[in-house]
Amino acid sequence: MKVKKAKRARPKLPPISEEMKQWSAMLGQELQQWPNVSSRPMFGFQCFYRRKKIFAALPSTRGIATPNTLMFRIKPMPPKLLERAKNEPRIDMESRTPDAKWHSFEVSSGADLRDAIWWLNQAYERAK
Repeated sequence: MKVKKAKRARPKLPPISEEMKQWSAMLGQELQQWPNVSSRPMFGFQCFYRRKKIFAALPSTRGIATPNTLMFRIKPMPPKLLERAKNEPRIDMESRTPDAKWHSFEVSSGADLRDAIWWLNQAYERAK
């Protein structure tokens, strides 16, 4: 007889802000220009791939934790980069497990886009 697994609670996905819609569109245009990048929609996000490996998810209709959060994937995160992420207040490291694959970045203003692109590039470089 099969034992039923307890279902995990689905995370709440808040609608994104109007500003984040614009910021996601601008970031998405930038990512589409990078070599070997493709994208497709998934669960309210526009997901970006380097060849076949996913490295980023920009919100298109839903956010992950807040209305202004994007996600990037780095697994494993190198120690120097992990230390930098821990010192970055816009990256949520407290609610993540040490071996987390996905990391969230909170965008509060247009000035944050430069740093968001830097983190997205780190994820892109490791998605080989």
